[in-house]
Amino acid sequence: MNATLGIDIGGTKTLAALVGPDGAVLDQARADTPAARGPDAVLRTAADLARRLGGAGPVGVGAAGLIDPATGVVRYATDSLPGWAGTPVADALARRIGRPVVVDNDVNAAALGESWAGAASGHAHVLLVAVGTGLGGGLVRGGAVDHGARGGAGETAHLPSPEADELTCGCGRTGHLEGVASGTGLARAYRLRTGADVTGREVAARCAAGDAAAVEVLATAGHALGRALAGLVALLDPQTVVVAGGAGRALLPYARSAYAAERLPVHADVTLVPAALGDAAVAVGAARAAMTRRAMSPPSDPGPSDPGPSDPGPAGPGRAGPGPAGPGSRPRSVTFPRTTETEPQ
Repeated sequence: MNATLGIDIGGTKTLAALVGPDGAVLDQARADTPAARGPDAVLRTAADLARRLGGAGPVGVGAAGLIDPATGVVRYATDSLPGWAGTPVADALARRIGRPVVVDNDVNAAALGESWAGAASGHAHVLLVAVGTGLGGGLVRGGAVDHGARGGAGETAHLPSPEADELTCGCGRTGHLEGVASGTGLARAYRLRTGADVTGREVAARCAAGDAAAVEVLATAGHALGRALAGLVALLDPQTVVVAGGAGRALLPYARSAYAAERLPVHADVTLVPAALGDAAVAVGAARAAMTRRAMSPPSDPGPSDPGPSDPGPAGPGRAGPGPAGPGSRPRSVTFPRTTETEPQ
């Protein structure tokens, strides 16, 4: 079977998929991510799924956090995966499964997947915005992920947004787009208006049921998102914009009207489209990366195929790889790209 394995490592779930040369998912397996048990347990779960599905050749991984694409080391991460910052995912996973591995940020992988076999299929220049609990973005240029100078190109969460002046972003500041256009932002804005402490998912449901306050919250968030996307399109000139995530689906109708009013006439053919690959997007994009990028080969002395619990192995907390954080520097946890798997909370 001519298939490539892609793995999505998120804060709550790990999904592996065998992906055909046309982007079709031929088989898949998933497991809960044992995030609280640390990086070694997370990587062991990914390796178990890889062995279950089999396949041959390079393996692609889309993982939460800011990833150095050259080394597969996590440069920064949120607390959704404790101890994840500094983990040499490519090298550690290659040791466990005995196959070459390439690693990228999960939202970047989703953008690549959607541009190859999803909602933006046939387009070489694509911006994907993932609106879930938080807000993330990925940029594809010429059919490949544009990582920028530090691996963070396409990030949209911290764009200034007047609609978020009183709303806190995941980074702790106010006035950022994530503070209003995210599941967390919807919940905060609704609480400020009504005093009700409900999830972003519930706010979206109340909006659909006609709750006036919820409609106002979603309309404001969608307006902010649409205006921001129009500005990004003017700057980046993609062929299409893909909106992913549970909150993204709820905001899309409002975002479209604001986007259409704000975009330049030259970009009239650049539309906002919903993501098409669902939960498989990251794994499909990771598989595509493995097909097209040089993978990290297993070390010449791989050692144990899968270190036991008493051996934290190369992926244990505090075992930072030699990525761009620099020799002797200590990676730190910060708020950065969120996973595409997360529905509005």
